[in-house]
Amino acid sequence: MAVRASVSRFPSEAEVQEKGGLPWGISVTPFAAADETGTRPVYGTDGDLLPRCENCWAYFNALCEMEQWAWNCALCGTLNGLSAQMAARYSLPQSCPELSSSFVDLELQGNEEIRARPVYVAAVDLSASEEFLELVKSALLAALEALGPGSLFGLITFSHKIGLYDVQGPVPVVKHIFIPSDLDGRVPIELEDAMPLLSFLAPVENYKDCIAAALETLRPTTSWERTTAAGQGIDGVLLGGRGFGVAMDALISYLGPEYGNTFALARVFSFLSGPPDYGAGLLDTRRYGEQYASKGEDADRALLPEQTPFYKDLAAVAVQAGVCIDIFAVTNEYTDLASLKFLSIESGGSLFLYSSTDDSTLPQDLYRMLSRPYAFACVLRLRTSPEFRPGRSHGHFFPDPQYENVQHIICCDTYATYAYDFEFENNNGFSRPKYSLKRRLRIRTLQYGVARNINELYDSADTEVILSNLVHKVISASLEQGVKEGRLLLHDWLVILTAQYNDAYKIVEFGKPGTTGPLDVAFSHCPQLQPLPRLIFALLRSPLLRLHEEGVHPDYRIYLQCLFSALEPSSLLRAVYPVLSSYSTPDKQAYPRHSLSRAALITSGSPIFFLDAFTTLIVYYSSTADPALPFPPPQNCLLRAIINKLKQERSITPKLLLIRSGHDNAEPFEQYLIEEQDVDGIGLSNGMGFVSFLEQISRDVLEYMK
Repeated sequence: MAVRASVSRFPSEAEVQEKGGLPWGISVTPFAAADETGTRPVYGTDGDLLPRCENCWAYFNALCEMEQWAWNCALCGTLNGLSAQMAARYSLPQSCPELSSSFVDLELQGNEEIRARPVYVAAVDLSASEEFLELVKSALLAALEALGPGSLFGLITFSHKIGLYDVQGPVPVVKHIFIPSDLDGRVPIELEDAMPLLSFLAPVENYKDCIAAALETLRPTTSWERTTAAGQGIDGVLLGGRGFGVAMDALISYLGPEYGNTFALARVFSFLSGPPDYGAGLLDTRRYGEQYASKGEDADRALLPEQTPFYKDLAAVAVQAGVCIDIFAVTNEYTDLASLKFLSIESGGSLFLYSSTDDSTLPQDLYRMLSRPYAFACVLRLRTSPEFRPGRSHGHFFPDPQYENVQHIICCDTYATYAYDFEFENNNGFSRPKYSLKRRLRIRTLQYGVARNINELYDSADTEVILSNLVHKVISASLEQGVKEGRLLLHDWLVILTAQYNDAYKIVEFGKPGTTGPLDVAFSHCPQLQPLPRLIFALLRSPLLRLHEEGVHPDYRIYLQCLFSALEPSSLLRAVYPVLSSYSTPDKQAYPRHSLSRAALITSGSPIFFLDAFTTLIVYYSSTADPALPFPPPQNCLLRAIINKLKQERSITPKLLLIRSGHDNAEPFEQYLIEEQDVDGIGLSNGMGFVSFLEQISRDVLEYMK
């Protein structure tokens, strides 16, 4: 479990927090194999016996003071008694993990009773092209190699009808159920009646070849079939043949009764080639073609909210049924991911978007997803000392309907990250977190110091966590009030922070701007804060916050919202402000880091540049590169080794682009050179993009401080 705070020394009181201008909170990666320093948890047993505070229900931990028959809670200070059994246990502290480490994993009783098997179901869209189905087949064949012994696998298809596959006989057998076209319709018969669940779910180790044979039989529905099924349409919406909503509803109902018996978690991989356009859950994609500007409307604000609660409601049903749904959308048409995303992120799944089948990393992403460990049916609880409390929480979980600050996570891998804001309980400040997985108790207890003044608060800042906190805030603001409001929130935050910093260091004081000295917008007195202006500028230039008029596809924006809100801070930093390095040869690095500008390319004099934007890796040979340099870089060179290492470490497989200036289209590389672009999206200007941005911030700060 990795936990990182935006400031490692907490503000002493609400007034200090307000004056400091920094967000106060933490990012948590609960299923990370180690903590933020690389230390692994200490393992133990008898998690059921671990004492808990009678007042705040915190767990006994290494930071608690202990007497022979009692212990003081490290959070609330309550004195709790110890049973004779636990007193005897703690008389030998060297044998107790909870006394030797503040980060422990304790097994719970009942592990021997877990007989349920992991279940995986592939739901494949047949209202698609041959290229789409070939890509899906490749991905599922890769997935079969990643699934361990004991796994059960099922194959279901959907179009204007549902297809259930039984692969446990000599040849694959498919049974079809037609989907009604009405918008509140359900399948005419239950899937269990069409095919018993145990016939549908096949043990992978016994039927891998049969499953592969069934995949080879997948064919797109013909245009004649789709036209016949489509009918005349409803309310002016032309009906197609992609009954995704009804298929998911029926599949969840099919799997649900066996939750806890046949399976401990059912994971559904749903492959979509376009928007659901048939039956219940149909999405009207005409709204993407609306001329919002001519009507005086904000296109981003109109396209970000969901148009129907159908998929959000269906996600709640999936959670109760123990079904986690991942959505893999392979399409360049408007699919309304704003409505579909809830089915994945609220059921514990992930949302992936690929613009085409040609260069899709879908097979690699699916294989990597199944190759790494994950926890399921998790409960995440953050407890604090009484002077402050968790405020808003961010991430792909859903809150407990009864208990405050308790989040449920259906499926959590080693990369999944969540964020919390902190706020003081009152104005008095300081006078002086538990996470559990089913059948295992993971506890991390942390102690933070208190900053004596604002300068110390600034010195303890972690810009990566601050950026993570801000990204969550602007995503929420964008969804609630539109992208323009999210941009304004970010701009105003930087103005206020810069003003508070200048006042704290007595550079320019409130009410007296210009009387002390020139304004410092570069945070020259505080190295920890110096990256922030550049990061805010990059975030404003990101497709996450660029306006609809700049050509940002609404589905791509939704995909980035889902991706960014689950990334841990270091990965998020690369996604927002990519790392640009240079090489004199494929085997020799010249400079580890450059600013994202054309000027940096020219002044460095290096022939080869490598850009890491998290989802994309680009090797760029400049126009001045010696023709004798090998292109593309050889497989056994240093640059290739770095690329392969980055691919292995990522939660998703980055796309690799190899570009040679003068021979290939350099636009994919040049679009990342943002520091000469105008922050408001006018495009390439006179090379003063970031500089002009700082000048505008300076003017706004002086106006704010008057």
